[in-house]
Amino acid sequence: MHAPAAHTIPVDLLLRAYRAGVFPMADHRNDEEVYWVEPRERAIFPLDGLHISQSLRKTIRQNRFQVTCDRDFASVIAACAEPREEHAESWISNRIEASYNALHRAGHAHSIECWEGGRLVGGLYGAAFDRVFCGESMFSRTKDASKVALVWLVAAMRDAGYEVLDCQFMTDHLASLGAVAMPQSAYVSLLASATGSGVGSGAAWGSRGVVGSLPASVSRFASAESPGKSILQSLTQTS
Repeated sequence: MHAPAAHTIPVDLLLRAYRAGVFPMADHRNDEEVYWVEPRERAIFPLDGLHISQSLRKTIRQNRFQVTCDRDFASVIAACAEPREEHAESWISNRIEASYNALHRAGHAHSIECWEGGRLVGGLYGAAFDRVFCGESMFSRTKDASKVALVWLVAAMRDAGYEVLDCQFMTDHLASLGAVAMPQSAYVSLLASATGSGVGSGAAWGSRGVVGSLPASVSRFASAESPGKSILQSLTQTS
């Protein structure tokens, strides 16, 4: 199945696809075509099952990075699309990049950024709808930056009342961080049960009676006296 070439994927089409458990990819950076992927097996992060090593805990407690949400979505997705040693070609085509920037402007895609000395050194981005966040990609220019972004994402999702963190395909790296695999049919059922009142668009709603948006939750943690300590304490609390 191919979408028409030479224009962004409509926001409503992307959201319908995500709600059906499907997402777009491309063969290379300049590919104007996209294909829609429906994995037989899906990987998700249980929000109460993230594995944080002692060394990573130390990095978080030290507040080595300044962490933000949606400060520079465009730079995060551009960094994720850069060539990597293990992948000669990026699946994030120019068309997909433009489409997710449009999805972000519509309030249904978010980025978590890690800054060091005013420089963007890591982060991640994904699509958000209902009580679901579908992680698309992450990058790191210094040790642990993308892992710190993931920990902050999980804490913010728990705080805002999200239920499902999708990470698409299982890898050894994701498994080491606590990701688990499930059949696609079970994942689609999980999506159906994770409906909510516009969490992805930043509506005021949350399981803990707070504003149910990722940017608001990240800002609340960032304003704490020790953001890292606040993040780690929140993850020890029962959901």
